[in-house]
Amino acid sequence: MITSSQIMLYIKAEPFRPFRLHMASGKTFDVRHPEMVKVGKNFVMVFSFSSREPELIEQWETVSLMLIESVSHLDAAVGA
Repeated sequence: MITSSQIMLYIKAEPFRPFRLHMASGKTFDVRHPEMVKVGKNFVMVFSFSSREPELIEQWETVSLMLIESVSHLDAAVGA
């Protein structure tokens, strides 16, 4: 299980590096900007923004931290 503190390390990293949340179901969530995610004590909210009005949230999903199997940087596969 991933902890809220571990997710916060990815969000607050400087420079920020886009990352992917890997769920137990096999689903993934790409976090390309720190504003795309909010962390709660036991959950993470992942936001998608409108392409026409990027400052507006188009949809969101709330996922349990218990269901996140791993986190990886999106650029980790580059040059591998």
